Amino acid sequence: MESYTPPLRDLRFTLDHLVDLGGVAALAPFAHADPATVEGLLAEYGRFVSEVIAPLDRIGDTVGSRHDPGTGLVTTPPGFADAYRRYVEAGWGSVPFAPEHGGGGFPWLVAVAMQEMLGSANLAFSLCPLLTQGAIDLLSEHGSEEQHERYLRPLISGVWSATMNLTEPEAGSDVGALRTRAVPAADGSWRISGTKTFITYGEHDMTANIVHLVLARVPDAPPGTRGISLFIVPKFAVGDDGALGAHNRVRCLSIEHKLGIHASPTCVMEYDEAVGYLIGEPNAGMRYMFTMMNNARLSVGLEGLSVAEAAYQQAVRYARDRRQGRAAGAPPGEPSPIVDHPDVRRMLMTMRSTIEAMRGLLYLNAYAIDLQRAAADEHVRVAHRELADLLTPISKAWCTDMGMDLARLATQVHGGMGFVEETGIAQRERDVRIAAIYEGTNGIQAIDLVTRKLPMRSGAVVSELLDRIGALDLPTELAGLGDALSDAVDAVRDASTWILERAGTHPEDALAAATPYLRMFGITVGGWVMARQAVAAGSLGETDAFGAAKVATARFYCAELLPQVRGLLPAVRAGADLVLGVPAEGLASS
Repeated sequence: MESYTPPLRDLRFTLDHLVDLGGVAALAPFAHADPATVEGLLAEYGRFVSEVIAPLDRIGDTVGSRHDPGTGLVTTPPGFADAYRRYVEAGWGSVPFAPEHGGGGFPWLVAVAMQEMLGSANLAFSLCPLLTQGAIDLLSEHGSEEQHERYLRPLISGVWSATMNLTEPEAGSDVGALRTRAVPAADGSWRISGTKTFITYGEHDMTANIVHLVLARVPDAPPGTRGISLFIVPKFAVGDDGALGAHNRVRCLSIEHKLGIHASPTCVMEYDEAVGYLIGEPNAGMRYMFTMMNNARLSVGLEGLSVAEAAYQQAVRYARDRRQGRAAGAPPGEPSPIVDHPDVRRMLMTMRSTIEAMRGLLYLNAYAIDLQRAAADEHVRVAHRELADLLTPISKAWCTDMGMDLARLATQVHGGMGFVEETGIAQRERDVRIAAIYEGTNGIQAIDLVTRKLPMRSGAVVSELLDRIGALDLPTELAGLGDALSDAVDAVRDASTWILERAGTHPEDALAAATPYLRMFGITVGGWVMARQAVAAGSLGETDAFGAAKVATARFYCAELLPQVRGLLPAVRAGADLVLGVPAEGLASS
C-alpha cells in the first residue's frame, strides 16, 4: 500500500480562496499567522506526517493495540510510541492553543488543515491528539485557574493525553441514563465509581499520564441529563509541583475488537473510588461536555474528509496503473489503463469533487469558529457563532456519510483487488465506518439540525445562509453552475419551510424528514463551495492546469451531484406515516 501525499496546493487554495485566512490573520490574536507563515508550517507538518506517521498506518491495522488482562495495560502497535514522542518533541499538538500555557496561538483554521493531513496519514493515530484537543478546549473554558495551571500545559504540549468518558453499558446515545457516581471526600476531592465503555485511548503507552474527563452523578442529583456532573480523573495523581504520584484507582478492563481503527485502543474503563476533581458546578456536566463534543464533531467530520482523500489517492494510482479492456478510441492491440474508461472516471470525479466540497464546508466551519472567538465586533462574533452552530451537524454527518460513500467507490475502482486486503483499500472502508456513529450518530446530528439549528431565530439563520448562497454572482461562462445552485437553494428553502410548519403540530414529521434534509443541506453548501471554487480558479489563468482542473471539477459537481437535492425534497415532505408504516412487530422477516 503506497503512502500518503499531503494535498498542499489544494489546502492553500481552500485557505486563500474559499475561506479568508488573510482576514483571520488580521485579527489581533492571530497576527503572527499570516498566510506565508501558515504555508511554511503546513508544508513542514505535511512532510512530518507523510514520513513519520503514515508508514505506521498499515502495521496499526494488521497488529492493532494489545491489552494485558493481568496488568490492565495497553500496548500500541510497533512504532506508535516513538512516532508520538517525535510528534510531541516537534510541538505539533500545541499549535492552535493559548500561548500562556505553551501553545502556538494559531487559528483553528490551521488546526483543521493539520488534522486533515494527520487523519489521512493515519486515522487511528490521530484520535489520541484529537481527544486531547477537545479536553484542552473544555478545560480552558470551564476549568478553574488551579486546574488550568495543573493540567493545561502538559496537555497542550502533548506529554499527557486526555479522554472523554460519557458512554456506559446501558447509557449510549441516552447519556442521561448513566449510573457512574461521585461521592464527596473530606479533602474537597471526589470518589468516582462506575464503568465507562468505548473510551478512545483510555489506556495506552504513548504518554506519561492520561487525564480522564468523566461524567458522573453526585448525591441527590436530579434525574436525566440535568443531574450530570463532570470530573477530572487522572491516571496518576498530580502533585502541586506537577510531579506524578500514585496510580489512581482506574483500570482498563478490556479493549474492543473492532471493524476498523485497530491501532486505536477502545477501552472499557473501571473507576473504583478513583480520586476525581469537580469541573465547575455540580449538575452542569453536560453543558461543559458539549464544548468538547462540538469540537469533536467538527473533527470527526474531518475524519470523513481525511479517509476519503487517502482513499482517492490510492484509487487514482491504481486506476492509472491497472490495464484492462480497450477504451473507446484507443488503438487496438493493448489494454487501456482503467482510468480511461468513463465509468471509472465518473467514480474518480465523484470522489474528487465531493472531497473538494467537503473541504470547503469544513474549513468554512473552522473559519466561523475563529471569528466567533476572536472578531473585535460583537455582531460579527454572534453571526459567526450562529453559522458555526448551523454548520457543525452538517459537517459531522454529511462529511462522514460522504467519507463512507467515497471509500466504497475507491474499493470499487480497485475491482476484485479491492476485496483483497493486500491492496490496503479495504482498511479505508473499515476505518471510516465508525465516524458516522461516534460523537453523536448521524441520525442524532440530523435531529439536532431540525430541532435546534433550523429553529434558530425562527429559521432566520438558515434563511440568511440560503440568501447568501443564492446571491453568488457568477460570470456568464459559469451560468450553468448558478442555475443548478439556485434550484438546490429553492429546494432546501421549501424543505425548511415545511419542517418549521410541521414541527409544532406534527413533530414526528420533522424527525422523519431530518436525515434527507441534512443531506440536502450538505450537498447544497457543497455546491456553493464548488461554484465559488470555479470563480476563484478561473482567475488563475487559462494556462494554469491546476485552475482548469478546479473549474472542471466544479462543473462536474454542479451538473452531476447537485441535482440530487431536488430529488430529496419528496422524502422530506413524505411525513412520518411512510417511515412508521410497518409496526415494529411487523419488521421481522416472516
